Amino acid sequence: MDLQVLRWFQAVAGGATVTGAAATAHVTQPALSRALARLEREVGTPLFTRNGRTLRLTPAGRLFADHLDQALESYDRGLRAVVELVDPDCGVVPLAFLHTLGTWLVPPLVSTFRAEHPRMRFELRQHGEATILRELLDGSVDFILTSGDPGHAQVSWQRLLIEPLWLAVPADHRLGQRKRVRLAEVADEPFIALREGYGLRTLTEQLCHQAGFAPRVTFEGEEIDTLRALVAAGLGVALLPPPYLEPSTSDIHPAPATHLRVTDVECARDLGLAWLAERPLPAASTAFRAHVLRSAPAITPPAYRSGRR
Repeated sequence: MDLQVLRWFQAVAGGATVTGAAATAHVTQPALSRALARLEREVGTPLFTRNGRTLRLTPAGRLFADHLDQALESYDRGLRAVVELVDPDCGVVPLAFLHTLGTWLVPPLVSTFRAEHPRMRFELRQHGEATILRELLDGSVDFILTSGDPGHAQVSWQRLLIEPLWLAVPADHRLGQRKRVRLAEVADEPFIALREGYGLRTLTEQLCHQAGFAPRVTFEGEEIDTLRALVAAGLGVALLPPPYLEPSTSDIHPAPATHLRVTDVECARDLGLAWLAERPLPAASTAFRAHVLRSAPAITPPAYRSGRR
């Protein structure tokens, strides 16, 4: 079987259209379709069914895709290992992280590592917690930077930092001129939160429970920046990490949300590094893990250095 055709199959099995996969591979659509047909003949059974212009995996196709993902992951790891054996300073580190960590934690970790290893490269991905865990489990990345221990039997996790969570309220809110607040003071307010299944959503509910109430969630989202914007628009309050970049205002956008320290419950989340416990890591990733575990605890978010509340 042609390795390139297997990668084309993997792309289409992962949701890409034949047209999109062909464009990415720089081949014509008919050529890619013929290649997939040859692959089906080699396997001995149809791998796709057609629904209009969409190809869907047959049961045999799903089974083949699962095994193929593992095989290609092993092949790619082998290539990386050989490259790093020949030239230990010329490796690739695949890393996924939460969106909010891309503004302050990831840049210094990567830049200080590359100061020592200038020929190392990174493959960086930003997603929510569920997606980055899935990418770790399927071998797309070697590490994830996340909040809290994923609690998965295959995953090792180590705490790096404890990040506070502040109560975000609209600028013109009745508490907007305060610096500190008891979480119980907003028990009757509408809450804005991440969707169920996100770690911060679970933590928000737990902290509100500690403060003596169940939050009345009226808006749900998938990104913290979206939640912060909804708070600024006056649609509710939210427990969020501090804003690490100065917000901008204009005549179009509402005034930025005000962030208050919570005093009646300990509002914070653990940030840590996770990797697959049983998967051997290439040299580059092994070196990066050691660097992160050593240097991350000393990193201070910009919001604290600037003295903003």
